[in-house]
Amino acid sequence: MSSLPRRQRVAAYAVIVRDGAILLSRLAARVTKDELWTLPGGGLDHGEDPRDAVVREVYEETGLRASVGDEARVYSAHLPGAWREGRRVDAHALRIVYSGHVPTDSPEPRVVEVDGSTMEAAWVPLADVHAGVVPVVPMVLEALADASPPRRQRVAAYAVVRRGHAEDPAAGADEVLLTRNSARGPHPGSWTLPGGGVEHGEPPALAVAREVREETGVEVEVGNVLGVHDTHFVGTAPHGAVEDFHGVHLLYAARPLADVEPHVVELDGTTDAAAWVPVADVLDGVLDVRETVRYALGL
Repeated sequence: MSSLPRRQRVAAYAVIVRDGAILLSRLAARVTKDELWTLPGGGLDHGEDPRDAVVREVYEETGLRASVGDEARVYSAHLPGAWREGRRVDAHALRIVYSGHVPTDSPEPRVVEVDGSTMEAAWVPLADVHAGVVPVVPMVLEALADASPPRRQRVAAYAVVRRGHAEDPAAGADEVLLTRNSARGPHPGSWTLPGGGVEHGEPPALAVAREVREETGVEVEVGNVLGVHDTHFVGTAPHGAVEDFHGVHLLYAARPLADVEPHVVELDGTTDAAAWVPVADVLDGVLDVRETVRYALGL
């Protein structure tokens, strides 16, 4: 049995990943003379909730406002002979690790708490971490091995609104009503069909009419379901979290009730433009469009 003084420490950390990089903190020289990176986080204050502690620590070490989930993983490390506060101790570290995220428009990381245990904060490529290019504490690799993005399934309804189509040749060139994703939306700058998520208890046809009105200012009469499209991928959601996302898209035929020029009604949302777009431009690849649009035009 070790004769060294015993020290037990409970700390909370966050795994924050986006766009192929992980948010890490570099340990200060007073902690280790070698370059060594760890997850942002730290010790719990007496009586402090672990989720509050990790949010506080992430801000102090990176300057970023994080959100964390309710679930966590706990790692235990017995470190006899560890160097703590200027002397050797028999250390026992309990580490509570949450999955977290920060807003996509967050500033670059910076250390807020000076003279602490962190000297630098940065987004580090995951490939460099796994390849050992960036030296990390073992907890980082353990947490990444155990982490899996939360699953999210979203049912959405979209409108296929065309004018000048074969059913209405007198209207001129064949055009489709599209909206452009803003910086706050998924795939910024790409064009998609007007529409969005179906709220709980909301009939999908009513959801389509509401979303078209909010995104384009156009009132439409909603017709039959043309088809169902789905997409599945792992990526960064608009709010900054990495998700295993499955989107189910109900595609409705719709026609405008009046000759209104499309315009964005809901400002500062996920749509920054709305327009009638020639179908030929979509099919020729002139515009960056979501796969849902191509699928709908092929129906």
